[in-house]
Amino acid sequence: MSDIIRRDPRSEWIARNRLHPLHASLQALGASWVGPSGLIRKNPHAVAFVGPNGLKRIDRSGAQQGGGGKRASISAAAQLPLHIIEQPSFHIVVVPDMVGGRLSSHDKDLLGLASMLAGSEGAVVAVVFGEHKESAFDTAGVDRLLHIQGEAFVGYTPEQRIMALRAVDDQLAPRHWLFPDSRTGGGELGRRLAAKLGERPATRVWQVADGQCIGRAGAGQQDLARRAPRLILAAAECADPVGETRHEVRAIELEGTLAHSLTRIDNLGAVAVDPALTPMAEAEFILSGGNGVRDWELFHQAAEVLGATEGASRVAVDDGFMPRDRQVGATGTWVTARVYLAVGISGAVQHLQGIATCDKVVAINKDPGCDMVKRADLAVIGDSTAILQALIERVSEYRQGDLRDVA
Repeated sequence: MSDIIRRDPRSEWIARNRLHPLHASLQALGASWVGPSGLIRKNPHAVAFVGPNGLKRIDRSGAQQGGGGKRASISAAAQLPLHIIEQPSFHIVVVPDMVGGRLSSHDKDLLGLASMLAGSEGAVVAVVFGEHKESAFDTAGVDRLLHIQGEAFVGYTPEQRIMALRAVDDQLAPRHWLFPDSRTGGGELGRRLAAKLGERPATRVWQVADGQCIGRAGAGQQDLARRAPRLILAAAECADPVGETRHEVRAIELEGTLAHSLTRIDNLGAVAVDPALTPMAEAEFILSGGNGVRDWELFHQAAEVLGATEGASRVAVDDGFMPRDRQVGATGTWVTARVYLAVGISGAVQHLQGIATCDKVVAINKDPGCDMVKRADLAVIGDSTAILQALIERVSEYRQGDLRDVA
């Protein structure tokens, strides 16, 4: 059996959160019980495990996160409560960006805001264009899913999408339209729809409550409060994502035939951009190095092969291995990458603050107990030089195989 330590950050978080619906299912059997007085009693001997160094540890969360104990996992029988809206009184329509075919953290925040606005009487409708790879619409808060496909919606097609959204507006008459105020399509699409519907949208909104919305104004230096309009373009972290309920994700379709217009835009495709010139605050994929990197030439080669933007920890910058503008963290640049690959970074508090909004964090480190490994969604324990070399070889073989298939 492999000695590799595998962690499930979500299960560990649920095990520590006593208010989560699945908290009880992740507690060790016999570790706690209800006493005669109604108080919960805990057995301190049942929450101990043997760590990688052979010492006995006590995990007060009950998740038994050590290497020698039995792993706690979410049981298939333990499910979040299902939220069903059979006959909604109104609809809240969300048009997520779906960058890469999946819900981003910004999209999930938007769905959290939609669920808050829908309450117990409304239904959250997600409108998705083209093919997607998302399989977790239910835990993101989607009650109805409208999947619009076809060649007319592939690539950059704002005119066709606006016509489809206009048809959605005629059919559902939603109480609110929600778009991510982002550079990846949602900001432009929301403003185009507002012009089409004759609505005055609220932009850069970061809070909605009691019929009022607050948005950033004055180059981000001021807040503008107004009555919540029908069309809202929300910023990231506008609300907490849905995490305590499952939703039905019932498929719906547009009634009638969807009309198409002659496009006035020629889509010439994506333009290749040098990742080294991409600002880290806008980068989607970041390869970041720290004190554990021993071969910086190999690190730069890996970034070039992977097509990643380079970043670094404060230690690597202070040692002169990377320029100051590549420092990631609270004292450097706050990043929002979809994938953040940390090589040889232990995970100081300031660094973890700077990557808090990254979707997926991958850690390469020798220390399985460092804070970066605990934060990571996927961790590889081993020598960074050997792992980077193997990664370069595998990526090169994969691309050469694709080229042979094309030939």
